[in-house]
Amino acid sequence: MRGLGPFLRDAWRLARPYYVSEQKWSAWGLLLVVVALNLLIVGMGVVFSFWNRALFNSLQEKDWEAFVQLLFLYRHTEFGFMPGFCEFAALFVVVAVYRTYLTQWLEIRWRAWMTTRFLDEWLADRAYYRISLTTDRAAIGTDNPDQRIAEDLRDFVANTLSLGLDLLSNVVSLFSYLGILWSLSGALTVFGISVPGYMVWVALIYSVIGTYLTHLVGRKLVPLRFRQQRVEADFRYALVRLRENMEGVALYNGEAEEKTGLGHRFTQVIGNWWAIMRRTKLLNSLINGYNQVANVFPLVVAAPRYFSGALQLGGLMQTADAFGQVQGSMSWFLNSYAVLAQWRAIVERLTTFHRAIVLARAAAGEGLTTTAGPADAIALHDVTIELPNGAKLLQDADLTFARGTSVVVSGSSGSGKSTLFRAIAGIWPFGSGQVQRPAERVLFLPQRAYIPLGSLRHVVCYPNPATAHGKDEIKQALVEAGLPELADHLDDDENWAQRLSGGEQQRLALARALLAKPDWLFLDEATASLDPEAEAHLYRTLKERLPGTTLVSIAHRPSVAAFHERHLVFEREPDHVGRLVPFNVGAAPAVG
Repeated sequence: MRGLGPFLRDAWRLARPYYVSEQKWSAWGLLLVVVALNLLIVGMGVVFSFWNRALFNSLQEKDWEAFVQLLFLYRHTEFGFMPGFCEFAALFVVVAVYRTYLTQWLEIRWRAWMTTRFLDEWLADRAYYRISLTTDRAAIGTDNPDQRIAEDLRDFVANTLSLGLDLLSNVVSLFSYLGILWSLSGALTVFGISVPGYMVWVALIYSVIGTYLTHLVGRKLVPLRFRQQRVEADFRYALVRLRENMEGVALYNGEAEEKTGLGHRFTQVIGNWWAIMRRTKLLNSLINGYNQVANVFPLVVAAPRYFSGALQLGGLMQTADAFGQVQGSMSWFLNSYAVLAQWRAIVERLTTFHRAIVLARAAAGEGLTTTAGPADAIALHDVTIELPNGAKLLQDADLTFARGTSVVVSGSSGSGKSTLFRAIAGIWPFGSGQVQRPAERVLFLPQRAYIPLGSLRHVVCYPNPATAHGKDEIKQALVEAGLPELADHLDDDENWAQRLSGGEQQRLALARALLAKPDWLFLDEATASLDPEAEAHLYRTLKERLPGTTLVSIAHRPSVAAFHERHLVFEREPDHVGRLVPFNVGAAPAVG
């Protein structure tokens, strides 16, 4: 409860942007209509309480005509004009159906807007990449971003609407029924003191006690719900990883180890779920017992006035109904506790995730910086490259890649060659210095080619749209990259990352380069899965088909050096800080 204020502010910060966005008019319009329908249902409930009172009075008085009219006709009663039950039920069905329909309409529009916003911010300034480099993502609330965007946003919108509308309805219901209960309660003399509207005070005391006990029992559900979402996402992610690496697991005969790992993660799911079950059992015992007593409690309290003749049967039933409505409205917190606990966990997850995105984007200009430079070179000025833990891979380096001069970079594994490419690409944030790049087309091909979902045409053209190149052009690029068997499958939509081997994926990435025709092409062991003959053939193809492209390659094979004019070796000093040593091609081996 001490954190209630900050929690509500966080929920407001998440919810407010949609209602001041470019969709604000439709958002407010739908919200107001939904609120009006909810209030109309509350008003119909108040009218029905008087209809119910009139019905029971007709039963007590054995008034057949009044009974039939109350069922079928709009008639005048002692409480004013009353609709017949058939009319009332028909109107209620229409209102209830459209309340749900319009609420769902608002929910999906709100979710779509929030999802688009989170995706935009997560992908902007490569925040997603900077966050992925954090060593303890769970501690800062950035673990499983897929779950936070797909599930947490969905549940936030749904729970915010349901809880907000339910709270509003209960507040209006409370004040609507308070007057009825006050007028029907009469006064009760306690120790010589007359207490007017005594059933209102009884309902208040009953609700306060129930709410306090519920909070004592249920407050531990919030961290349990928070952890459950995380362990569920971790287990699902492990299953996805297994699906994406089935061949590797099969070749290693790693089924037993995978089963152990999955079993360990699922044990965490089960263990936390048991904790939720035990806490929920206590909470439900209290809530159900509380509600069961509430069913008969108002009748017991109001019975003396009925037997004394101060109330008719209809008045007794309306008193019980009004007491139930007042007590239920006052007990909203109690009855909604489990949903509130889940909602709070969702708000905390989304808030920490959004805060991490904002911090990552704010830090985008810090550390290594990338600026526009002259068209004839890519230059590094006083560049220091560090690991996330602060260890230096390269210190105070000055380096120039001249346009038209291809370069091969070699060195021992882990020396920092790939990280150097990341720094040149402008995605590595750790370090200092400046990288100057021309405003020309630069393409980076990592060792593990990225294969997106979609048709083969989309995969080959990535990151450009599938319509960026003609069918014949794409087929020619596939043939030149050594994949002629795929040329007739451009419109096939399959899981190409699973279907293609590592070598085929690298060939496909080189087909992208042939289509894109970049001015600069950086290859980070992008042919390492190919045999030396195929590797040499592809380098010759790149040289012939892309004569205006400057190649910069990371490679361990000496044969690759023959396709470059300059050779850089990434060497490690005794203090473990790296340095780049230039050689003429052939003067030093290209093997690290």
